[in-house]
Amino acid sequence: MAVSKNYDLTIKAAFTGYIVQATVNNFLPLLFVQMQTEFGIPLSLITLLITVNFLIQLLVDLLSTPVIDRIGYRASMIISNSCVIIGFILLTYLPGAFENHFIGILIPVFIYAIGGGLQEVLVSPIVEACPTKNKESAMSLLHSFYCWGHMAVVILSTIFFKFAGITNWRVLAVIWTLVPLADLILFTFVPIAEFEKSSDDGADGWKQMITSGFFWMVMLMMLCAGASEQAVSQWASAFAEKGLGVTKQLGDILGPMLFALCMGTSRAIYGVRGHKLDLKKYMYISVFLCIAAYAVIIVSNNPVITLLACGLVGFSVGIFWPGTFSLASAGMKGGTLMFALLALAGDLGCSAGPALAGVVMSVSGQSMKLGIGAAVIFPIVMLLGLRFLRNKN
Repeated sequence: MAVSKNYDLTIKAAFTGYIVQATVNNFLPLLFVQMQTEFGIPLSLITLLITVNFLIQLLVDLLSTPVIDRIGYRASMIISNSCVIIGFILLTYLPGAFENHFIGILIPVFIYAIGGGLQEVLVSPIVEACPTKNKESAMSLLHSFYCWGHMAVVILSTIFFKFAGITNWRVLAVIWTLVPLADLILFTFVPIAEFEKSSDDGADGWKQMITSGFFWMVMLMMLCAGASEQAVSQWASAFAEKGLGVTKQLGDILGPMLFALCMGTSRAIYGVRGHKLDLKKYMYISVFLCIAAYAVIIVSNNPVITLLACGLVGFSVGIFWPGTFSLASAGMKGGTLMFALLALAGDLGCSAGPALAGVVMSVSGQSMKLGIGAAVIFPIVMLLGLRFLRNKN
């Protein structure tokens, strides 16, 4: 991938930003059982922290644009990484300092979720604004780093717990702050190109987007991208547990790891070879693969095949999110506001996919196949969206 020499480090700093977000989203779930044991908090209450984390990030997606436009990308990235560092450090102290241990966990989660939400809003427009070639490739490679970050958090944390013991999780939490610290340092000096304010500021920016059919279609596609991914991703551990005959704890690692590996590989392939590939054709092929993988999950009675189909879903949805970002950026000039709203739609999809699958499972007697079968509507709508955009060109 050809990258302007002046902005090479800027793009690497953005890549690091997605590793920071992966740390924010995936470290604490590894500690749920330990938190239950150490602090006597019901597991149902601890898992509520995932919802809080993503709700805060959704609010940041929705509300942060005016602040970012006022203070700029550099200051916003420094604030983002600072929030993650402070949140992780407080996580090592506040749970034991509060009589209500849950509140002692909730406060750090609230703080580092703000940082994670800002990362999601900022890193894509930072890369898009860089004066470089092959932006679609750069965007896909950028998003692959969330997958690699996810895998690194799980693998390295598991190795640490194996040799140092999970009771030393506070030490590991401090160690993980080195990633946002490195990103913070980088963003104090790397060159940053920003979109012109006139392209996304104020009422004109809102009016341009909300009156555009193209904008609403890419918003719908972003929702479907998140939903297509998470409707299957959340069941990856169950597929691993049944398919490989492993314990639930090991299944929680192997299933999501397979999904993240396949999704990251897809994004990396386009990131490295994207300058020789047509984005829309790559997305078309990926959508058909996704629908086929969903079909295998629905009809297969072989748990190993089901697990492999889960991995195929991860591979096929890899391009959905960054590809839609690139299509949106090429089709209209919405700047920071557009990227924030697209991130919001994607996060809503991450909630909508599992929610639809869960509702269908509930009314169908806990049938996992029927639940995931209902969620196949999302890649189908993604296909219709691609056809709509093709007809617009």
